[in-house]
Amino acid sequence: MRAVVWLVLLFVAAVVAATTLGANDGIASFYWRGWRVDLSINLFLLGLLAGVAVLVSALQALRALVGLPQRAREWRALRRERAVQAALRQALAEFLAARYTRAQKAAQRALALRDATPEGGEQELAQLSHLLAAASAHRLQNRTERDEQLRQALATRRVAVARPGDDAALLLAAEWALDDRDAAQALVLLSELPPGTARRTQALRLRLQAQRLAQQPLQALPTARLLSKHQGFSKLAAQGLLRSLAFQALDQAHDQDQLEQVWQSFDPADRRDAFVAARAAQRAAALGSHGDARAWLRPLWERLDELGADEREQIALALLHALPGMGADWLPRLESALQSYAQEPAVVVAAGAAFAERQLWGKARRPLEQSARDVRLDTAARRRAWRTLAQLAREEGDEPRAHECTEFAAALD
Repeated sequence: MRAVVWLVLLFVAAVVAATTLGANDGIASFYWRGWRVDLSINLFLLGLLAGVAVLVSALQALRALVGLPQRAREWRALRRERAVQAALRQALAEFLAARYTRAQKAAQRALALRDATPEGGEQELAQLSHLLAAASAHRLQNRTERDEQLRQALATRRVAVARPGDDAALLLAAEWALDDRDAAQALVLLSELPPGTARRTQALRLRLQAQRLAQQPLQALPTARLLSKHQGFSKLAAQGLLRSLAFQALDQAHDQDQLEQVWQSFDPADRRDAFVAARAAQRAAALGSHGDARAWLRPLWERLDELGADEREQIALALLHALPGMGADWLPRLESALQSYAQEPAVVVAAGAAFAERQLWGKARRPLEQSARDVRLDTAARRRAWRTLAQLAREEGDEPRAHECTEFAAALD
C-alpha cells in the first residue's frame, strides 16, 4: 500500500513538473567583465534552489559545530539529573520498605550528585531528597539529623511561588512536632501554611491534634466541626468528639463568668446538644448559679418530645442539680413532662424533686416513691429521692418513716 502511495506521488510530481517547466522559453544571462553566460530559466531556477539548500545546510552545520560545547554540557547535566532521580527513586522505595538507613543513604547520595552538578539541578529534587532524608532520620529517632535536613528543606521555600514540596515540608514538620509532644511548635508551623493548604483534611487533623495537646478545647471545636464537614470523621465519631471538647471546655471554667463566656462561645449546634447543655447546667449549679443552669436547660425542656430517651435522661438529671430557687413557671412544664414520660425514671424523679422544692408535698410523694424504688435510675438520683422522702416525712412528723428513708439512702452505694 505504501509503495502504491509513493508511485502516485511520483506521478503527481512528474505532472506538476511537466506543467510548470514544460514551457522553457525564458533565458537568464550573467555578465562578468568580458564574459557572458546564458542559462535556460529552468536550469537557473533549479540551480538557485540547490544553492539555497546548500547554504542552509552549511549554516545549520556551522551552528551545530558552534553549539557542540553547550550540547555536551546539557548532556552531562541530563546524565547527572537522571542519576539523581534514580537515587531519589531508590530512597523512596527503601523508605516505603521500612529500610530507613538505606533510604537515608540513598537520599544523601542524591544530594551529593545534585551538588556535583555545576548548574545545581532542580530545587524540587533537592527538597524531596532532604525530606526523605529527614523522614528516614525521624524513623531512626535521630532528631538532630532530622532537624538539620528539615531546615535545609524549608530553606529552599519560595514565598511568592508556592510549591507542593513547601507544603509537604511544613506538614511533615508539624507532624513530627506532634510526635515530640511539642504542640506550640506544631501550631506555629501549621500557621505558616497557605489558606488553601490549611483547609486540607490532613492539615485540619494535625491542627486538631495540636490544639487538643495544648489543652485548647475552644479553639479545637471549630477545627473539629470543619473536619467533620470535610467528612474526616464518621457522623457518630464527630458527635462524640465535639461533645468531648465541649465537656473539656466547660470543665476548665473555674467561676461563673468564665463558664458564661465558654457557653456563649459555643456554636448554636453545641448549645442545642442535650448532653452539652446538661453538662453546662451541672457545672453552673456546682458554681452556685442555679438560675443560669435552668435558663440553659429550658429550651431543651420545652421540646422534650424531639429528644431521645437518653437525651431526656441527661436533661432531667441535670435539672436535679438546678432546683434551688426554681419559680412557679416551671410547674406546668414539669406536670406535662410527668404525664408524657411517666415510664422514664429520670423525668419522674426530676418532677418529684421539683415539686418538693416548691413544697408541694402531695404532688411530690408518688413520683419520689416510684423513683426511689426504680433500679433503672442513677444511684445518686435514687439517693436524692430517698432523702427527699425523708424530708417529707419529717415535715409530716413521721420520724420513723424519715429514719427508714434515710437508711435506704445510706444503703445505696
